[in-house]
Amino acid sequence: MQENSKDHAALADQFNKDEPRVDWHDETLWWVRQKRDKAAHQVPDWELLRDTASGIKDNVLSHLSEYLEKFEEQARRNGVTVHWATDAAEHNQIIHSLLQRHKVDKMVKSKSMLTEECHLNEYLEEQGIEVIDTDLGERVVQLAGEPPSHIVLPCIHKKEEIGELFHQHLGTPAGNADPEFLTHAARLHLREKFLTRRVALTGVNFAIAETGEFVVCTNEGNADMCAHLADVHIACMGIEKIIPERRHLGVFLRLLTRSATGQPITTYSSHFRKPRTGQEMHIVIVDNGRSIQLGRKDFRNSLKCIRCAACMNTCPVYRRSGGHSYHTAVAGPIGSILAPNLDMKKYADLPFASTLCGSCSNVCPVKIDIHEQLYKWRQVIVQEGNAPVAKKVAMQAMNFVLSHPSVYHGAGRAGRWFLQNAPFTVSNGLNPWYKQRDMPAVPKASFGEWYKKNKK
Repeated sequence: MQENSKDHAALADQFNKDEPRVDWHDETLWWVRQKRDKAAHQVPDWELLRDTASGIKDNVLSHLSEYLEKFEEQARRNGVTVHWATDAAEHNQIIHSLLQRHKVDKMVKSKSMLTEECHLNEYLEEQGIEVIDTDLGERVVQLAGEPPSHIVLPCIHKKEEIGELFHQHLGTPAGNADPEFLTHAARLHLREKFLTRRVALTGVNFAIAETGEFVVCTNEGNADMCAHLADVHIACMGIEKIIPERRHLGVFLRLLTRSATGQPITTYSSHFRKPRTGQEMHIVIVDNGRSIQLGRKDFRNSLKCIRCAACMNTCPVYRRSGGHSYHTAVAGPIGSILAPNLDMKKYADLPFASTLCGSCSNVCPVKIDIHEQLYKWRQVIVQEGNAPVAKKVAMQAMNFVLSHPSVYHGAGRAGRWFLQNAPFTVSNGLNPWYKQRDMPAVPKASFGEWYKKNKK
């Protein structure tokens, strides 16, 4: 898959050309956000759960190396082979070497945002290996030749064209877009893949240092079908997926799906501890920039993320711009924090794709200070010289205006005059704010002028 050279604003413009789809995307994700709120309000100690989860993750990040070593030790005792990968390239090479050793050129895979981050599918396809994503949404975007646009709802950006995709690739009748029919067709299509593939890959939602086991959460059961039917089960996890003890699962499982979709719990919360008789089980533990993020005091809390996507569902920018506009594996507010850590220059636009309204931080189940980190990234990006020239010039001009009261007041008066007498100078296609909004009514005076006139 080719890298997109356009920035967030340009890609968002593409998405916004289909206004009915944008409205549907916006309304659907806000509906999911409302489901989250309803589910949270039904738990009496919801805020205590969030505080507890955040505290557990703080402990993990402060003792990460110890928990990882303990997890490795326990997993090896359970008969699991543990691999360590420094970056995406090493992760992909490890997976490929396992497939080569077993002389396998076909593999099934359940949802794993880490493998999306590492571009595993593309790498393996270049090596002549067929990878079939078995999560229904992931399979839809795979057939479309696209990455997922959302970490929980991978094909949320698609509507009626799913029927056409299935007609082209699975041979379903043309024009049939009935969800129940298409789901049944996908089940028949994937059943043969589950039964015939010798190697399966899953992600990891939580890895438990105490026991060396890991938990995979799905609503479709596809991870179980992959893992239990295959001769080789490969699980891939970022180093931040560790939790200390099994009893801590009760905290995170209560938070995860309520935050993601408003459900009380995922349909399947599957525990994997040791390979079944005759099976190999491998765990690939991946860094890929996470240690760097851990060392960044202002951004280390982003490693608490449990990939629930609550921040995406609530974000007004994500809902109106679509996940692909973020041109990175994990989109939305949390992705805009994680991506610059991997490549600050390439992803310098993403921290600016935010209103800094704070809604993302308000819904985060582990209380990541998302909007504050977005603001901090903006400062770092400008200081490091990675902001566009136009943005730097504009910020320097604003710095001058805001630092000189007489200039500030004069600019305010001039702005109000133009808005009142020549609104076309502001309300035009060159003003990004105006593209999706109506300009507010023009005040008769500034607050300073009003206060000076009315103070007692």
